[in-house]
Amino acid sequence: MAETLWIQRFLLITLVLIPFRVNSQCEFRFNRRNKVFDFNLASSVKNFPHGALSEDGFYRVEANSTVLWFQLCDMLIFNHDPPRCVGCQDCGGPSHCGTSCSALLSENVREYDVCSSLGHPSSSKVDVIDKEDPGKGVIVKMLGGSSNPNCSLSVSVICQKNKIGGPLTLTKSGVCDYATEMRHPSGCAVAISGHGSGWGLFSTLLIIILCVFGAYLLGGALYRYFSLGIRGIEVIPNSDFWVTVPHRIQSCFGSLFQRFRGSSHGQQASSYSRVN
Repeated sequence: MAETLWIQRFLLITLVLIPFRVNSQCEFRFNRRNKVFDFNLASSVKNFPHGALSEDGFYRVEANSTVLWFQLCDMLIFNHDPPRCVGCQDCGGPSHCGTSCSALLSENVREYDVCSSLGHPSSSKVDVIDKEDPGKGVIVKMLGGSSNPNCSLSVSVICQKNKIGGPLTLTKSGVCDYATEMRHPSGCAVAISGHGSGWGLFSTLLIIILCVFGAYLLGGALYRYFSLGIRGIEVIPNSDFWVTVPHRIQSCFGSLFQRFRGSSHGQQASSYSRVN
């Protein structure tokens, strides 16, 4: 019984933590000219509940004899057509190829398909495509594992609000730096003005205090009404104190006004000098 309860708690914690793991790797914020540009590739948008993440578990693009599978911000999942490769180091090995990386490359070498990892979720880095025009989209760069430390994959997610497109092309630069691009609504930023917008620390603290105070009044009133049977204005907790609050505030302001008025009169009197 205790073991079953422990397993249930473990599964519950796992289900709760998975979304936070994915979101933290997909979120990016960029400041430019008094504006904050927020990106979240895993956030649900219209017609795309998983954001820019592939619902199939992977994207696939092919060029010449090279095939690339990748998933944004998460590991590859092959529910059908798993890759059949030689090697597949840092990505599950030949028997479970494609199960422990976020980008997998297959190249034909001497009539054999040889696979190698091009990135892992932990190595993913997000940045804007154009710092002068942050709304254009973001680029996700993944770094190869220990077997390919000098290799990388860059996926450009270009902003296109109404539909998706790609990936269709795969380019190679240097020894093994690959790049592809796709168009997706998740590549569009949410721009927030840097002046006077959003909630500051003081505003947030004030809202928390008001919520706690409201919960105190509501909870106390319900308890006194249903449990103690109190009716009328007495149902409010500590009603005697709250009734005197307006008078206390008035007295406080009156005292401050009197002090200010007294000090101003004293300064005015001292400004005169005796005339003989």
